[in-house]
Amino acid sequence: MELSLETPALLFSATSLILLAYTNRFLTIAGIVRGLKKNYEENHTKSILLEIKNLNLRLTLIRHMQMYGVLSLFFSVFALTLLFFKVEDWAIYMFGASLLLMLASLAVSFWEISISVRALRVHLSDLIEEANNKE
Repeated sequence: MELSLETPALLFSATSLILLAYTNRFLTIAGIVRGLKKNYEENHTKSILLEIKNLNLRLTLIRHMQMYGVLSLFFSVFALTLLFFKVEDWAIYMFGASLLLMLASLAVSFWEISISVRALRVHLSDLIEEANNKE
């Protein structure tokens, strides 16, 4: 198999955009957690604690998504460096590792999104039930 300098470089833009999206998700959830914590200090309801627990899991998953994404970018850059120094065999392995890490990042992202969707459906279930009763 032959690997050119352009192939690992293709991951750069995609990885950068994915990491930006992950960071935006993290910042949004962090803001929600801060608001819920303030709300919990005033109301002490169990539902807020459950939401915070769910968001804590999602923050952990986002941290893993970011870690795998950054490692993917690192291995891709390392593969480029090896290609630059004409060490093609190792460059292929490093690029393969970067692809696997990107797959891991995307898989964890899918997991986090599915948790998010389930949480939103729980919030909407009351409204949907109410709407069905009015029909």
